[in-house]
Amino acid sequence: MQLMDRLNEDVKRALKAKDKKRLSVLRGVKSSLQNEAIKEGRELQEQDALSVLNREWKQRKESLHEFENAGRDDLTEEIEKELAILSEYMPESLSEEELDRIVQETITETGASSGSDMGTVMSAVMPKVQGRADGKLVNQFVRKHLT
Repeated sequence: MQLMDRLNEDVKRALKAKDKKRLSVLRGVKSSLQNEAIKEGRELQEQDALSVLNREWKQRKESLHEFENAGRDDLTEEIEKELAILSEYMPESLSEEELDRIVQETITETGASSGSDMGTVMSAVMPKVQGRADGKLVNQFVRKHLT
């Protein structure tokens, strides 16, 4: 698995550089990946690893939002650093044009024609954009094309 190999190498570099923040974040991600592998009972595929990475990203984004609302600038700064580290491992995001094209293609593939087909389209689109587009944005595009 590419992501796990890259994480292992970067953990070694962070240890040598004595970069405690990076080391902490990378170890946390590795731990989450290993826990997911144990839960699944198999070695994770790249797609699974991206799912776990995306979940870690979302958790930190939610924390950032909560800390900003609470006026906790000290914690906000820490979470922003963690997000910067995680962003190095996230796949490049899709542009809105690319996402729109994927949604339109999927609607055509599935034969969807109305809002009642939303679940079918969403379940077909999400694996295609895994880790590269936010689910809320995908939902908006699907709704736009099905209404």
